[in-house]
Amino acid sequence: MALEFGVRDRVAYLTLNRPEALNAFDPETLRELAEAWAQVRDNDDIWVAVVRGAGDRAFSTGMDLKKTIPQQSGAARLLNTQRLQRLEQGIGLTKPVVAAIHGYCLGGGLTLALACDLRIASEDATFGLPEIKHGVFPTQGATWRLPRQVPWAIAMELLVMGDSIDARRAHEVGLVNRVVPRSRLDASVDEVVGRLLALPPLTMRAVKESALRALETGLNETLLSRALHTTGDAREGVKAFAEKRPPAFTGE
Repeated sequence: MALEFGVRDRVAYLTLNRPEALNAFDPETLRELAEAWAQVRDNDDIWVAVVRGAGDRAFSTGMDLKKTIPQQSGAARLLNTQRLQRLEQGIGLTKPVVAAIHGYCLGGGLTLALACDLRIASEDATFGLPEIKHGVFPTQGATWRLPRQVPWAIAMELLVMGDSIDARRAHEVGLVNRVVPRSRLDASVDEVVGRLLALPPLTMRAVKESALRALETGLNETLLSRALHTTGDAREGVKAFAEKRPPAFTGE
């Protein structure tokens, strides 16, 4: 199987299992990931999820270009697009997801990590979005998530220039929560998971859902805020401030 899925002590473990291909995503991986996310979402006995990569070399190097670039039928292309969207969007999961990252975390692999809530990286981890160097547009989740999670200039280094950064730099810019020796990665993830399991699950989900909604509605709220700057009351407020008097708002 391209993905190993198991549940133990209220924790779902999703292990990308194509180490010979650096855990790159092929159509089977995308299908199994989508199914696994649905199980995490729907199983009330699962409180936390952990995503990791099999083998010693990579968390994931993203899309397997040998299997995804060749021309497909329209129906097959649409199906894979839908699966990739579910991967990137995390299908609206409100349960916390922890990424255990070692080795290469590139392209769609980084997109998957960006969709996780907490990221623990080993010292040998490398992060990047090299798609542009191959003339390929980065997965849409990366262009949406990355600029919201790191400073703009850093996001452009990865997105537009295709640069990679090491684990230390990733921690400095806030891309990962902590960096640990490779031998300590599993133990560090277990520690974080244990802390999450000690918290009230329903409240935790409500908090995450609220944060997700804030991200999704951010643009609309910004546009509304801009519209409010053009109201009569807004003009009156500025005028009153300049004239050093109390504003006389009319609700217009």
